[in-house]
Amino acid sequence: MLIHGGPASTYSVFSPLLRSWEKHFTIVQWDQRGAGKTYARNGKEGSGAITFNRLVQDGVELAEYLCSKLHQKVVLVGSSVGSLTGIMMAKQRPDLFHAYVGTDQNAPDPRHLTYGLTMDAFRAAGNSKAVRLVEKMGPDPSRWNRNDFEKRNQFMVKAIRDVPNMIMDLFLPSMLSSPEHKMSDIIDIFKGMSFSLDHLFGELMNFDFDKVGYHFELPFFVFHGDRDIITPTVTAKEYYDKIEAPYKEFVLIRNAGHLACFARSEQFLEELIKRVRPLTADAANLSHKR
Repeated sequence: MLIHGGPASTYSVFSPLLRSWEKHFTIVQWDQRGAGKTYARNGKEGSGAITFNRLVQDGVELAEYLCSKLHQKVVLVGSSVGSLTGIMMAKQRPDLFHAYVGTDQNAPDPRHLTYGLTMDAFRAAGNSKAVRLVEKMGPDPSRWNRNDFEKRNQFMVKAIRDVPNMIMDLFLPSMLSSPEHKMSDIIDIFKGMSFSLDHLFGELMNFDFDKVGYHFELPFFVFHGDRDIITPTVTAKEYYDKIEAPYKEFVLIRNAGHLACFARSEQFLEELIKRVRPLTADAANLSHKR
């Protein structure tokens, strides 16, 4: 079960990149409330108020359905902003999941390391306009406004070097070549992203990891791009180090930035097969013995 990022940046467009995964796993894609084709079907009025708690409730309902349909637990993969929804789901209902796998893992950043990495990237790219914008915004996300946040993100995409670019190399080519998406679907994706950010911006900038907690009752993995500057690798590792779980592992995805599971889908699959899939087999064997 793959929880997409964004907010409302649907990953169903990436399905062709995960074809090799389907030999080993049943991949469940979900355009969330206010996102993609779900947004197109329901519109603004039908989407209701969007909060992280609401998305978690939706996600738990979907996981319950999948468990009953498949007659087993599922593996929960949370990516980018979806990793926030993911850790909340894993915390609330560990009984539904074999394991949690965070990628592009959002994390606390009390030392404002993201600010320094962002400034370094913009200076290396020679983008003085972006440097001035970030200096104006400051290091504390709770003080940012939405317009500056979106401008910063646009600059960040252009500043990515030496790894697959999350927009130019991954998202846009996938959207334009997806057999399941027409041009109207692509327009709806962007409408949903704007609509969802209207609802979630304040929560996103002030997300309270302490409130979620750091103790989990299921295996906890982080598979992270080794060169991610959007959700920095160093902050993801510091978050992982605080996690208490029955079993946990931190794995670097080589030569990958943000959206590591799509940029390096084969290595990501290898890690899933090696480290996560045995947990599903162990659970099946235990259930059979009972």
